[in-house]
Amino acid sequence: MRINAKGMHYRPMNKMIRDAVASGEKEFVLDNIGGQRYIGAGLNENVTITVNGTPGNDMAAFMNGPKIIVNANGQDGIANTMNAGEIIIHGNVGDIIGYGMRGGKLYVKGDVGYRVGIHMKEYKDQVPVIIAGGTAGDFFGEYMAGGLMILLGMNGKNPLVGDYVGTGMHGGVMYIRGAVDPSHLGKEVSCFDLNEDDEKIIGRYLKEYCGYFGFDFNEVMSGKFTKLIPVSLRPYGNLYVY
Repeated sequence: MRINAKGMHYRPMNKMIRDAVASGEKEFVLDNIGGQRYIGAGLNENVTITVNGTPGNDMAAFMNGPKIIVNANGQDGIANTMNAGEIIIHGNVGDIIGYGMRGGKLYVKGDVGYRVGIHMKEYKDQVPVIIAGGTAGDFFGEYMAGGLMILLGMNGKNPLVGDYVGTGMHGGVMYIRGAVDPSHLGKEVSCFDLNEDDEKIIGRYLKEYCGYFGFDFNEVMSGKFTKLIPVSLRPYGNLYVY
């Protein structure tokens, strides 16, 4: 199903998509997207949505299965509380992507903004994954409770991350392709070298990621990665009364 979204308000457009999904439609192409919000939000079915243009905030919020391909940049709040599915963005994105993300994969070719992966969490085999090819703003992995994030820095910019990396982090793992200045870290995280298991995990996801964006897998893997994990499981436990 192809929709020309030029000048269309997000509510009727998203209703059109939901109604078509309920009728059995599996493939969508959205042309001339210009800031329409909530694309794919709350969808549970195994459908594919190709977005030509820049989607608005909260794309794929509460999504539980679909695949979304964006052939441009994205805005804020992508994959907000997402449960399952796959998002592939051929550009840069804004802030608070992956907020409370509980599963699925979010692959971004370029840069990401502030507070990426805030409150990400995992449960049993539900492990959310975010990979970005560029750099990130402040508070990368803030309050992260689970999941996996990889930052590649393929655009040559420095620093790779902003300040307060991993502030309040108490679960999950981050891998950054390059050195991380300790002054950028929150007090809850520390840097470690990779072991064999880490390399296998990174390789499994990056092979798929590189295939989507045309990066050379061997070149990407040849970089030296820094592993960031929390050193405290309850960094703010002293703030609560029992």
